[in-house]
Amino acid sequence: MRKRFFQSLCAAASLLALTACSTDNPDYNPALQHHTPKGFANNYAAGVTKPFGEFVRWQIERKQQDLSKPAKQPTPVQTPDMAAIKTYANDAVAGQSAMPARPPAITWIGHASMLVQAGGLTVLTDPIFSERASPVQLVGPKQAQPPGLALADLPLIDVVLISHNHYGHLDKASVQGIAERSAAAGKPTLFLVPLGLKRWLANTRISNVVELDWWDQHNVRGVQFNFTPTQHWSARGLGDRSQTLWGGFAGDTGYSEDFADVRARFSSRQQQAQDPAFDLALLPIGAHKPRWFMAEQHIDPLEAVQIHLDLKAKRSVGIHWGVFELTDESLDQPPQDLADATKLHQLRADEFTVMAIGETRLLPSRTKP
Repeated sequence: MRKRFFQSLCAAASLLALTACSTDNPDYNPALQHHTPKGFANNYAAGVTKPFGEFVRWQIERKQQDLSKPAKQPTPVQTPDMAAIKTYANDAVAGQSAMPARPPAITWIGHASMLVQAGGLTVLTDPIFSERASPVQLVGPKQAQPPGLALADLPLIDVVLISHNHYGHLDKASVQGIAERSAAAGKPTLFLVPLGLKRWLANTRISNVVELDWWDQHNVRGVQFNFTPTQHWSARGLGDRSQTLWGGFAGDTGYSEDFADVRARFSSRQQQAQDPAFDLALLPIGAHKPRWFMAEQHIDPLEAVQIHLDLKAKRSVGIHWGVFELTDESLDQPPQDLADATKLHQLRADEFTVMAIGETRLLPSRTKP
């Protein structure tokens, strides 16, 4: 019991409200509401982290209730479709077509790591291939299931998207490995990251980096990436809370009006398209209990469905579950809660789903103008 409590304490530490240090924000723009002299803030919440006393209360209650309970079923795993994954990447690299013949596809590697192949690009979100989401590999949250693809089996990655700097979303060994493999092949990966992370990546010898503020855009071979707001925070140690930005895609987020803002921001573009609406949303559904502690920073499945509706997405996939035991719910609970939420909102069976780790799923191609 003592060992388990220590492990849960390490797991929860990444979610703890840390004391901000006095370093000025070098990216500070006083004209922007989410900028502060010390770092960054959310649009719709004054603060999303909890005081240390409430963190201690959570850990005491967690120990008393012997949480989280073991999963009744392991997180499902499938063998990835490596032939299709590599064919898409190789065709795009060879320049056979700006839009390879194969439909767009996604492969869930685990947690918030999704391999997205669309628009002739191979894109990876929040890669983590290390055993633990931790500053050290001796302690901290451990992967309950290995990644769906090993780092060595990845195709060359065109773009890595980083949502924020928490250890489960920005893993040093993983980004270094991806950058080294692509550089050796003469096809350096581009890292699109929130404000403040370019300096951190430079310290890991990664230089092909573009920093983005909320609503910034960046084009890669005709594909436009837009960095959008979410409700969260950042920190990698004691004293750097919210000194770098977060956002981009919902690697982690609390529920807020940000997603309605995203829908409104792109409504004119959607109205002009023959095939309107967002094709796919990747939304977190795990690490959300207890709600009194987590609500402002991590959505639950019911809120994830509400975001799906706010965005008016054609389909959504639940991520950020089944891999790291971070909070009080069992690893297999989020899909069950999601099923209840989709039934409550009367969504189609294929409208908001989950995937097996390693599963490759083809998506409908967009209607061409």
